[in-house]
Amino acid sequence: MNLANKLTIFRIILVPIMVCIPFLGIKEEILGIPLEYILIDIIFIIASITDKLDGYIARSREQITTFGKFLDPLADKILVLAAMIMLVEMAKLPAWIPIIVLAREFVVSGYRLIAVEKGGKVIAASKWGKLKTVTQMIAIILAFIDLHSFGECFTGNLEGADFLFNMIVTIMMLIQAVATIFSGVDYLKGAKEYME
Repeated sequence: MNLANKLTIFRIILVPIMVCIPFLGIKEEILGIPLEYILIDIIFIIASITDKLDGYIARSREQITTFGKFLDPLADKILVLAAMIMLVEMAKLPAWIPIIVLAREFVVSGYRLIAVEKGGKVIAASKWGKLKTVTQMIAIILAFIDLHSFGECFTGNLEGADFLFNMIVTIMMLIQAVATIFSGVDYLKGAKEYME
């Protein structure tokens, strides 16, 4: 097994570790942010870095494998959805946001299976797909250390730095949601020839 695939597996292993952090009962805080949220964030950041690193290594060393093509996008989905579901449980994110992400992934995965069955080529990520990935990662990283819930900046209860930070997180989450929808639509346009 090559290094790129090992990094992908490592990313998947980090997910249950991230999910288990809240069960450790850590009560400490750093700058008013619960330490458990900071630890979750650090694990998520490490996992996100491996996402970029494994792809770079596979391409630069010409070690792209069928196993890697299958597992890498699956690892990304597991990581992002696990993090978003945790944010919903922490009351930091409304459920409709991960539902959009999950629905898009189901639709795109279904189309991929049909395309492969019909001998189709891999559809390259569009600008919407790239925007989705970047904004998702940034939004999730920021949401874990935001002391307030999604959209709380619109209630008039926040001021100063709290208002600004929550506004940034909320906007990033909305951008990634829109990019998720449009990237899914783009993918379906590219795959429509396989649906006839």
